[in-house]
Amino acid sequence: MTRTYLVETYGCQMNVHDSERISGLLDEAGFIPVAPGVQADIVVFNTCAVRENADNKLYGNLSFLAPVKKANPQMQIAVGGCLAQKDQALILKKAPYVDVVFGTHNVGSLPVLLERARIEEESQIEILESLEHFPSTLPARRYSAFSAWVSVSVGCNNTCTFCIVPTLRGIEKDRPAKEIMAEVRALVDQGVIEITLLGQNVNAYGVDFADRDAFAKLVKECGKVEGLERVRFMSPHPRDFTDSVIEAMASTPNAMPHLHMPLQSGSNRVLQEMRRSYRTDRYLGIIDRVRAAMPQSQITTDIIVGFPGESEEDFQDTLDLCTQARFSAAYTYQYSKRPGTPAADMPNQVAAQVVGERYTRLHAHQEAISYSVNLESIGKSMHVLVTDQEGRRDAKYSRMSGRTEDFRLAHFSFDEENVPRPGDVVTVDIQDAAPHFLSGAGGALRRTRGGDAHEARNREREPLLLGMPQVPK
Repeated sequence: MTRTYLVETYGCQMNVHDSERISGLLDEAGFIPVAPGVQADIVVFNTCAVRENADNKLYGNLSFLAPVKKANPQMQIAVGGCLAQKDQALILKKAPYVDVVFGTHNVGSLPVLLERARIEEESQIEILESLEHFPSTLPARRYSAFSAWVSVSVGCNNTCTFCIVPTLRGIEKDRPAKEIMAEVRALVDQGVIEITLLGQNVNAYGVDFADRDAFAKLVKECGKVEGLERVRFMSPHPRDFTDSVIEAMASTPNAMPHLHMPLQSGSNRVLQEMRRSYRTDRYLGIIDRVRAAMPQSQITTDIIVGFPGESEEDFQDTLDLCTQARFSAAYTYQYSKRPGTPAADMPNQVAAQVVGERYTRLHAHQEAISYSVNLESIGKSMHVLVTDQEGRRDAKYSRMSGRTEDFRLAHFSFDEENVPRPGDVVTVDIQDAAPHFLSGAGGALRRTRGGDAHEARNREREPLLLGMPQVPK
């Protein structure tokens, strides 16, 4: 009987992309994805170590599986990702029934480790300290038929005092541009129409071969790929953001007018303590130049509240910068003390009650800004790449969702006689807005190769799209 698997993912887009590789490896090993609502024979947790709640979520889920594992000893549990790289033996100490612990640098070992654990009836730990080859050479089971991630680099050379990721992922290693573009073309050949270039510090790409404009060149190369309609990237670091990237975004027709650039704090003093190597004037200068080159662009960001030593004045600086920058969205986080980082040992840790109160204030402040930004789009027409169907509203009209070119979520109604598919593009007349989405009526529908790919996947009744072949070297 064929064994089933489930991959649970915590954390960033890099982890989501790694989980596609994990799923592809399990496919190749002869396992199949589990049906919804059914207990899987193999459960893989791909973990994050950036915030404490990810730790708590993992250990909570492991505790939940303990009686399941006891009742069915043949079931296997594997833990990988950044937390596995960090905690290693601690995971087995807390949950000795885990079969495999593997790190960020040896995703490709998982099927062998699972088989070894089964035969030897003993937990397996394999944690490599550095990357031996890019995971892009591994098979993948993509979560979307029409949209895909492409890693341009792994690791990070920054030393932000709150972040443990460079310790776990290692120093930055860049993929050759030829290999990246081969993967992009292979994906487009399969029906993908939207690519997101990924890196821990994506716009530092080129540091390995001393080319400061390498990332801008990569964006332009993506613009030459026939059939590729949308190019995005995340997450850039303000320190490495060059005017050549802005020029590449503005001059490349399929580069989308959206920039997600983490701010972390609006206080120069806190930025210095975070070791972020830029100040607010540089950050705002980049935004100004992006908007000058692409007036239709939208900016989103990440912000940490309650970093050690953050005063009320520092926090007010963050609120003021949000007002000035007018982000369409901000992903806000309460500072999480992570052992092994310099910030964890800093004096003047902010009380949890104060952090929570500031987080609530920032969230409300940014919601008002996002709502104001979105209200400005009422009356405009936008091209929306359909992502999913939300359900029927009445007998004649249904509601679907998608992403605008500037990456805002849009819900829209459509006539049942002209049904869009996920992967198609619909012109939506924006009629209303909320802080987190736009809404309106669907108009002109353009069928795409992405929609064809999605439809083909559904015909095959696959829960996920079968993975791409290995990229030629």
